[in-house]
Amino acid sequence: MIKKIAFSAMVVCAGKNSFAQIQNSNDTIGSSLQEITIVSTKADSKTPVTFSEISEEQISKINYGQDMPYILRSVPSLVMTSDGGTGIGYTGLWIRGSDPSRINVTINDIPLNDPESQQVFWVNLPDFATTTDDIQVQRGVGTSTNGTASFGGTIKLTTTKIKTQPYLKLLNGGGSFNTLRNAVGFGTGLKNNKFILEGRLSRISSDGYIDRASARMSSVFLNGTYLANKTTIKATFFSGQERTYQSWYGTPISRLLNNTDSMLNYAANNGLSEEEIQNLLNSGRTYNYYTYPNQVDDYRQTHYQLHFSRPLGKGLYATAAGHYTAGQGFFEEYKADQSYESYGLIAPNDSISSTDLIRRRWLKNEFYGAIFSINYKKQNLDISLGGAANQYVGEHFGEIAWMQFAGDYPKDSRYYQGNSTKNDGNVYLRAYYTLKNRWVFYGDMQVRNVQYKTKGIDNDLRGYDVNDNLVFFNPKAGVQYKLSNNKVIYASAAVGNKEPNRNDYVDAIAGYTPKPESMIDFEAGYKFSNEKIILNANLYYMDYNNQLVLTGELNDVGAPLRVNVDKSYRRGVETELQYQFNKKWNIQLNASASQNKIEAFKEVLYDYTTDFEIIEIEHKNTDIAFSPSIIAGGRIDYNIWKGLSLSWLSRFVSKQYLDNTSSEYLTINPYIVNDIAISYSIQTKQKNRILIQGMLNNAFNELYSSNGYTYSYIYGSRITEKFLYPQAGRQFLIIFDIII
Repeated sequence: MIKKIAFSAMVVCAGKNSFAQIQNSNDTIGSSLQEITIVSTKADSKTPVTFSEISEEQISKINYGQDMPYILRSVPSLVMTSDGGTGIGYTGLWIRGSDPSRINVTINDIPLNDPESQQVFWVNLPDFATTTDDIQVQRGVGTSTNGTASFGGTIKLTTTKIKTQPYLKLLNGGGSFNTLRNAVGFGTGLKNNKFILEGRLSRISSDGYIDRASARMSSVFLNGTYLANKTTIKATFFSGQERTYQSWYGTPISRLLNNTDSMLNYAANNGLSEEEIQNLLNSGRTYNYYTYPNQVDDYRQTHYQLHFSRPLGKGLYATAAGHYTAGQGFFEEYKADQSYESYGLIAPNDSISSTDLIRRRWLKNEFYGAIFSINYKKQNLDISLGGAANQYVGEHFGEIAWMQFAGDYPKDSRYYQGNSTKNDGNVYLRAYYTLKNRWVFYGDMQVRNVQYKTKGIDNDLRGYDVNDNLVFFNPKAGVQYKLSNNKVIYASAAVGNKEPNRNDYVDAIAGYTPKPESMIDFEAGYKFSNEKIILNANLYYMDYNNQLVLTGELNDVGAPLRVNVDKSYRRGVETELQYQFNKKWNIQLNASASQNKIEAFKEVLYDYTTDFEIIEIEHKNTDIAFSPSIIAGGRIDYNIWKGLSLSWLSRFVSKQYLDNTSSEYLTINPYIVNDIAISYSIQTKQKNRILIQGMLNNAFNELYSSNGYTYSYIYGSRITEKFLYPQAGRQFLIIFDIII
């Protein structure tokens, strides 16, 4: 059997089953099979890397329809944020201060990150946690994986657990801000000892905390499994549709401070109209710059996966998968007083030089490919050979849906268009060697090739033509030593390399090509467990070369640029503790402390006072933006009586800087947020389950912001604009879950 010790956001796994053992165990077939399906890149108890794991049971306790970053709230060194303030709609997460484009995400080992922006847009996967069986979060470079490079962490979602008993699941819920959630799920159970079909339909809607920040989302999920004597084939389909009102702009600091004079200065500096000024002055903490009724993001993403697993005999087994993802959508904007020239158009007559208009900026893309792994295990040796080959094809274009003075221009005429192709292939070889049942030696070598081509006219009417071909070698090595049956120490070193994203290429100044980033990640840790206590502690040092950061520099049309800085680093300590007092009380704690520094860089400012002038300011040993030095969290669970439990969850995030200058003005204040949850589970005589759950988020009504941005320029004197993303105060969510 696969043995698991689970607590909070950590599972330590030991051992593997043969396929024959799996077939003979109806109760454990799901959990065992999922280990075969994703063994190629998941870490386990013998892997000397830092990771946490969340089980299906733990997911269900905190799954109130919020996006995946909120499911992961208890993972050490993780910070989540929500544009709309509630965790529904556009959300994001940072691990060890690394932004979403530096966090690798896979679903059943299939890459999820958008190959161009390298981000994951969780809004495209509404209610995905309901069909997620377990989540592993590796911090740092981690093991070799498929898709974009891991520079802060790797999130591995698994949906391949097989449920051999039939079921029907009905879920309804709701809460603050007119939040509604409905879902229905089913499973046929194992039919003829060969077939299983599972599915889910979900919809989630919310008005959001920020003004007009509504979200309307729906999703479908289907799993079909065929089990033969030695072969498992699983087909997985899931699709998400979202329509969210934009709340990307953030809230000016003057609005949050309720300083009328500062708000009027901000309005004057940014050319706000009288209507926009009134919106600013009268909206309060929930201010949203956008007021056009259809200022929405509208996107659908559909995924197809086909997985295959088969033992080959004599300690060998193989897995393979093919995948295809299609996405299409736009975001719509109302733009006032736009010059025809800025859209490549000619004014309809000499008396008109500008017009109000509505534009849609489109993205259509396809992503497809295959992955494989072959594993050999015999006695003390465990070797895996794996890899992937994927291609992305994307089309970016903009349409003018309406113009106040359109002249002869047809509706939906395009004003920019570009096409992209990205080929991403890798192969890796990983081995473990166990010596005397105490030592485990680990080695992992990956070669990755990225070919990226994109050409066209961007939305600012600049032409671009990019053709880059990069080859990366990512070696990893480590050792683990068992001090006793319940004490383990480990150490590892890993190299990661990462290509620039689309904006780095497209927005770059003519003649400048951004360099790839590279990093060496050193990890060392200690693990202890007994019947009552589980303790993890680790140290890390992440040494970067050519990290891409914002410096304030702009290209020739005012788009912000990321540029390479020579040296930067992150170093810190992370701890996790669970203590089971008795059958009623359980406490889980985690904390991390870190330093995150750029050794030297040049801040760039532009002086518009009398003439265009570039001013450069040298900075040394500054803090990396969005990298809090302390992150801590905890959970206390109390089982009141059979089926009824109460939980208190808390998380603290220290001060964060909005840019890389270490300016005390440009910070996000530290905050501590507490959630209180209650759960009541009823088991009927017919073995049906009724689950009632409620959560009071931000129970003490902390008024805080979790993210933001800034920019500065000179006009007479230095003007610095600061924007934050306020989060909702006290709010509640309730779920009624029935499983038949």
